[in-house]
Amino acid sequence: MGKMILITTDNEVKELEYPDVGLKSWKKLKEHIGNRCELIEHVQPKRLYTEIGAGIEIKNVPGSKVSMLVDEEFYFHCDKTKLNKIASWLYETDRHGYPILGNALIIGEKYGNAGIEFCEMSEEQFDLVFPKLEELGKRFKDAGD
Repeated sequence: MGKMILITTDNEVKELEYPDVGLKSWKKLKEHIGNRCELIEHVQPKRLYTEIGAGIEIKNVPGSKVSMLVDEEFYFHCDKTKLNKIASWLYETDRHGYPILGNALIIGEKYGNAGIEFCEMSEEQFDLVFPKLEELGKRFKDAGD
């Protein structure tokens, strides 16, 4: 199985295995996002591409483009103090004021039978994105609240 990245509200960046188990993978993705997530929102945060350098274009290699998954309905059931600083920075919350609450996932995308599908990140993308997000997490921790 391939990899994906979990970004927590505690500024932790963790490597996870992408749940490649058919329809059950959707349930597993929601579990990783947590906070009773029922509806996943697909986000393409600008800084993931401009500052981190992640792939923005789907190529022949599955997972060569990456994006972020968050809880679409976090305002309805998440603790408002569960700000995800890393995901909010990627999402440019400082520019528009709409934060990301709860955990976020960085996943890959590929072309499939039904069009664009989620998948594991390519090894190249994981090796590029993971250390940069880890460093960002350390900076947020060092800065404190």
